[in-house]
Amino acid sequence: MSSLDDFLDNLQNEIFEEAKQSLGEKGFQRWRNPKFHGRMENPDGQARVIGECGDTMEIYLKFENNRVCNASYFTDGCASSGVSGSFAAELTLGKDPDEITDITADMVLETIGRLPEKDLHCAGLAARTVQEALSNYMSSLQKKHLT
Repeated sequence: MSSLDDFLDNLQNEIFEEAKQSLGEKGFQRWRNPKFHGRMENPDGQARVIGECGDTMEIYLKFENNRVCNASYFTDGCASSGVSGSFAAELTLGKDPDEITDITADMVLETIGRLPEKDLHCAGLAARTVQEALSNYMSSLQKKHLT
């Protein structure tokens, strides 16, 4: 191995260790191997919310028999936003609208385990976006019943 390869390996290991310290093991693993990431075609409910830090979070929900059968997220934000979006999307799976209304920032954070103090708002951004996607879904149902 060259000295450049050694340098890069050491740098990557340092970054990974810092990420583990910041995100915890569960958050770190989700950051390294994101789940539910990507924009969804033809969702039943979706939302795009811009957080106080400027990060944008998108949540997409697909319902079958009044329960979420598929969910995904997209963010242009930091690692904490990505991890929060991933776990928030996961929390909706199998839930009906009433159960989804119970998803809060605290629930997202509890599922992750921890976030850096400066990034705690990311869990709130993800939870708010879930609630907005649900609201948009419910509005679309009302419109269908009115037509």
